[in-house]
Amino acid sequence: MTQRSGATEPAIPPAVEETYGPADLGSLSLFGGGFINFGYWQGIDLERPLTEQDRISSQQALYRHVLGTLAPTKGERALEVGCGLGVGAAVALEEYDFAHVTGMDIHPQQLERAGRVNAELLARDPEQLRFVRGAAEEMPFGDGEFDSLYSVEAAQHFRDLGAFAQETARVLRPGGRAVVASFFVPDADPAGAGRLAELLDTFANGLDVAHSIPTLVGSLERAGLAEVRVTSIGASVWPGWDRWLARTWEPGTWPRNFLRAFEEGTLDYFTVTAQRPMA
Repeated sequence: MTQRSGATEPAIPPAVEETYGPADLGSLSLFGGGFINFGYWQGIDLERPLTEQDRISSQQALYRHVLGTLAPTKGERALEVGCGLGVGAAVALEEYDFAHVTGMDIHPQQLERAGRVNAELLARDPEQLRFVRGAAEEMPFGDGEFDSLYSVEAAQHFRDLGAFAQETARVLRPGGRAVVASFFVPDADPAGAGRLAELLDTFANGLDVAHSIPTLVGSLERAGLAEVRVTSIGASVWPGWDRWLARTWEPGTWPRNFLRAFEEGTLDYFTVTAQRPMA
């Protein structure tokens, strides 16, 4: 069995370190509830004024949409890659009956916050939940350690999708399932990255990487994963996110360009599922 020692601390990309370091994004009303994702707004009335509870519900719904693709999950061991404050890991435990969830994040300050936010759950049953520092490209776990792996709105920060895919295949047991949810360039057009840097500051400053869906799919397949399926959920993400942003951001400001990029066909939001074949 290959076991990553974790002796070398993973290098954090500068923009990621700055964004998720001193400031706690999960404490901002822009996100709310400790979640840090754009939300899955299906079923939320976007024609009325949105509330903070709507915002929290949209973020919970994104986790439920992702975790639902892994069913059945009872009694399984799961890994969340890019767990942030760990509130999604708590949803996984409390609503999907996993036996154990490991939340992994590259940023030590996020992991410190995750420990505080989930202190009660950790104290109640320390065998059910743990938080570990690690990078998506080099996970500090043994071969076949997990039944399932999921990642919610973190893959846009990964620097090497090929290495992530290889590690995903390695840490999953034969028959284990993976799901990745994030925003990607829908096709292989090389102009996509430049256009996103024009529209969105997070791509211009290096926080987000303009990965394409063909790159992710190819990486997963080359790593030996099978049954790779791609589903666009942008229609349930971008209009709601923009409607929420409209409370504080004027039209034409850069955060409102996520919806513009979607409408142009430059960016979309996807769930991508895959499975490690049985040995």
